Amino acid sequence: MLGYVEEPEKVRMALSPIRRQLLDLLREPSSATQLAAALELPRQRVNYHLRELEKAGLIELVEERRRRGFTERILRASAATLVVDPGVMGRAFASIQDQYAAEHLVEVAAGTVRDVARMQSKADAEGKRLLTFTIEAEVRFASPGDVHDFTDALTGAVRRTVEEFDSEGGRPYRLIAGGHPAARRTGEEHE
Repeated sequence: MLGYVEEPEKVRMALSPIRRQLLDLLREPSSATQLAAALELPRQRVNYHLRELEKAGLIELVEERRRRGFTERILRASAATLVVDPGVMGRAFASIQDQYAAEHLVEVAAGTVRDVARMQSKADAEGKRLLTFTIEAEVRFASPGDVHDFTDALTGAVRRTVEEFDSEGGRPYRLIAGGHPAARRTGEEHE
């Protein structure tokens, strides 16, 4: 299940190293005692962080068990994966419409993350599946001018395909095609 986080305070709650470790461990239900042993930390310290994560809605109570005169709380992460709304960090760029600007690609990608994460979170809550599709490919351009020619050709192909499948009254889908230099295999950034 995917959890969508759009409140800056919730993001702050999940960012500390110990809380990230707890969220990772809590993909499977566990108690503070078990978590403290796994992290080799005092149970009181773990309990503090668990209470903060629970207040933020990032973890939830699964069950309570009576053990040796006290109540043991079993908790788990509210979601297996957290997606943070890119808008939490503020708008990095003004609205840019240049289809060749990296800032435009980042803005469109951030909007896609936001929209899909919200819909996936809602679908999960309703026990439904969100139908999406992804097309990925890698292309090698001989010269920078080929990028523009490729974009024009791809635009024409997409336009023809959309005209073939577009149905009045059908469920609308947003199609986004973007391209960026592929990351170098050594992890270096492109210039």
